[in-house]
Amino acid sequence: MSFISAHVLDSVHGCPARGIDVTLLTGAGEQIATATTDEDGRVTDLGPETLESGHYRIIFATEPYFAGRDLETFYPFVSVDFTVRKEQGHYHVPLLLSPFAYSTYRGS
Repeated sequence: MSFISAHVLDSVHGCPARGIDVTLLTGAGEQIATATTDEDGRVTDLGPETLESGHYRIIFATEPYFAGRDLETFYPFVSVDFTVRKEQGHYHVPLLLSPFAYSTYRGS
């Protein structure tokens, strides 16, 4: 199981956001892994089984998703910076998304 997973929900349409490219980076900007959300809006395998403690970033490519639905968006991507504590185990990063707003939190 990947140490990091993500989930994107389209809050405008009330459904999972499938087909969004997701990139995991170190805090210094080095790419660790990429994936695309599945039919349930999830990325279950984003990078290695463990990560060192430190700062990381997930980038969700939102512009192509909205363009595919003929919608403009204010956010061409959403970047979420977060801190990993290796001893805390798995991290899940959900994103609630609309063209002009988003929200995120640490999921379980």
